[in-house]
Amino acid sequence: MVQLSGRGVLRRGDVAYEQARLDAVWNERKPDRYPDLIVFAEHDRDVVAAVRLARREGLAIGIRSGGHSWVGNGVRDGGMLLDLSRMQDITLDLVSHTASVQPAVKGPALLERLGEHGLFFPTGHAPTVGIGGFILGGGYGWNSRRLGPACLSIEAIDVVLADGTLVHATDDTHPDLLWAARGSGPGFFGVVTRFHLALHDRPRKLLRTVHSYPLDLRDEVLAWSYDTLEQLSPAVEFSAKVGFSPWLERQTVSVTATAFCETDENLLAPLEDAPFRERAIRAVVAQPTDMAELYDYADKMTPPGMRWALDGIWADGPVEKILDAARPLFDSIPDTTSHVLWMLWGGHPERANACWSSQAKVYLSPNAGWTDPAEDLVHERWAHGELAALQHLSKGLQFSDNNLADRFDHGLSPANAARLDKIRAEYDPQGAFRTYMTPQESTTAYAAAGRARTH
Repeated sequence: MVQLSGRGVLRRGDVAYEQARLDAVWNERKPDRYPDLIVFAEHDRDVVAAVRLARREGLAIGIRSGGHSWVGNGVRDGGMLLDLSRMQDITLDLVSHTASVQPAVKGPALLERLGEHGLFFPTGHAPTVGIGGFILGGGYGWNSRRLGPACLSIEAIDVVLADGTLVHATDDTHPDLLWAARGSGPGFFGVVTRFHLALHDRPRKLLRTVHSYPLDLRDEVLAWSYDTLEQLSPAVEFSAKVGFSPWLERQTVSVTATAFCETDENLLAPLEDAPFRERAIRAVVAQPTDMAELYDYADKMTPPGMRWALDGIWADGPVEKILDAARPLFDSIPDTTSHVLWMLWGGHPERANACWSSQAKVYLSPNAGWTDPAEDLVHERWAHGELAALQHLSKGLQFSDNNLADRFDHGLSPANAARLDKIRAEYDPQGAFRTYMTPQESTTAYAAAGRARTH
């Protein structure tokens, strides 16, 4: 029997078990789900040993990379939680411009290494995001409008399959495996121990513009941003937020644009032509920045120690229809750290060798943040329930929000979802790996159950 490194296995009831279970989720709101055991992996051989252990004991496997899943997708009732958070190695090949990256590597660490060599990768927006769950779910990262979702930069993976074998999968050797790894999110049926990534040139400079406006301009600002997207270079990351602002003591509608510049051209100039520009209550205009500062800004939008519930919907078509349908959502934003993200994506060419297939012009995402556990159900119902008014406009959702348990949208096209099911049945016929969460496992269901127990 192969031995596990370090602490190895924690079974339910062990002294360190509960802290390890809590630590596996970044969200202060921990899921009311308890694995039978938690296994910490430090090397590929540990992952192989863990999968074989689960196979012997008949345990389904949930996987944690960085622990940033809002709903704790890897932490499930019963079975095994395979914790990969110690696997943080980064190996660069400067000749081929590739990197071999373990699943718990976080964006700041990767970009710091790459920056030393003039290289870049579209890492996750929050500094606490591990690359494993992020990239398997598509990976809408920094500069992804130009570079594409991070999953499209996967060249190969090292993956432990359900039978406990470790394989190196490429488009030539295991095309179905790699197809599924490019965007299937929590539905992937293996444990990726290394991602082999194609790298990109580091932008020459980064510029950032932020305009914050009074809420009475909300619909005008959002409609203008939707229409302005076509005037902006794909090298400009463009979004708006309605609600909480970490820099102002009131809710606002804010427009943020970050330019990843290859030349000296000011790619953010069109933002200064907004017809309501003089009404900005705060403005940062084409300010030079760097990735450390961008990560700090992103971190301020989701401060630690908060309870969070997220959801989202892809939509396109006439912006007036979207705004009209979304009005109940915008009008009911809680006066906490809650906000609605209006991410102007626009679209990126899909590829036949990637199952990633859910996108539209705009991503509308309610983010509920609060501190009082007694308010869990209220905020859950806001984050998920108000999106029902937009269901007829939905083009799907993002796996990065891990909200399938509370929504009936999907993160893949119907054809790709069907193909994924067939490939999963081939590689994991016994269901060794946990897949998408069910409504019974949702954080809303647990909040409702908790409320019922207290009344």
